[in-house]
Amino acid sequence: MTAELEARIGLAREIERGASVLSSRVVEAFLNVPRHPFVPAFYRRDGGTYLPTRGPGEEWLRAVYADEVLVTEVGGVHAEEAPDEGVTGDATSSSTAPGLMAEMLDALDVLPGDRVWEIGTGTGYNAALLCRLAGGGTVTTVDRTSRLVDAARERLRAIGYEPAVLGADGAGAPPAGGPFDRIIATCSVRRLPTAWLEQCVTGGVIVVPLGNALGGGAVACLTKLPGGGAAGRFLHRPAAFMPLRPKGSAVVPGPPAPVAGRRRSSVVGARVLDDHAFSFWVGLALSRSVVRDGGTLHDPADGSTAAVRDHPGRPSEVATSGPRDLWQLVESAWTAWRRHHRPRREWFALTVGPDGSHEVTFTVPDGSTASWRL
Repeated sequence: MTAELEARIGLAREIERGASVLSSRVVEAFLNVPRHPFVPAFYRRDGGTYLPTRGPGEEWLRAVYADEVLVTEVGGVHAEEAPDEGVTGDATSSSTAPGLMAEMLDALDVLPGDRVWEIGTGTGYNAALLCRLAGGGTVTTVDRTSRLVDAARERLRAIGYEPAVLGADGAGAPPAGGPFDRIIATCSVRRLPTAWLEQCVTGGVIVVPLGNALGGGAVACLTKLPGGGAAGRFLHRPAAFMPLRPKGSAVVPGPPAPVAGRRRSSVVGARVLDDHAFSFWVGLALSRSVVRDGGTLHDPADGSTAAVRDHPGRPSEVATSGPRDLWQLVESAWTAWRRHHRPRREWFALTVGPDGSHEVTFTVPDGSTASWRL
């Protein structure tokens, strides 16, 4: 048995052990589709620098077949083309952790012959798994970056798969081949784009990460309804995906420092936002435009800012500015979340109306329902 095959078998076993229940077809896909052709190089972060790791080699192979996210592009520079001293900037493309990929593919429930549209080709590894599940002739995958699209097309062809790999804006006009039985995104959105909903057949499935700048991102699994809307629930596993950036979109600036003058104490410290379950809950209570940088929150829509500094053994210090006290909303959400016994994200339902409305609901044990508009 080769080292690569042994590593691939080990990854499939790790994925199967790590998930609650997975379709045998999904596990079989990971067993038969290699990851290493799609990640010939990746970055490891060392402080503020991303250093490239290139194959072949024992360290490279071990990392490729670990259940970990592998950053493959930083600031538009692919790891294969990076200088040895590394690069700085923001990660712009990655290979998702296989365990999360498996759960998303399991929720997608792809059957042989299904027409599948993937938004976010990335390395092409997920497209290869989709081809294994559906058949390459029915899979369409799109990405905005020609460098990624060309490399993915070549690597897919090298292992025997030829889906339609297209350079396109995932937020723009849909590709030919629709409507689709299954739609999956490997990038996050705040709300489900109307085109994705319209391009899904009635009874079809859409799996999409919904972004939350507070760290509580979640993956929704929706079924297209006869009336044109969709409904479903969230997967239990937290998920942080790079956002879908339509052409012409601007990068949201980081939170500014609050102005002096409004200070108070709080028994709710900044570290509560590190809890993925709570950050999902509070993300529903706050505006979806709120961004977080460490212990600072900022809403670009109205200029409100809150900065929290924790002090071991005593209450945290809060500085706020703008028309709203953002941290008071976090405190109220914390109280409600604890009162409802820390509900998990898979207990929440999402309904998307044909008019584009998004409503998240949670049924409280007493039978009442809490709801939020996205």
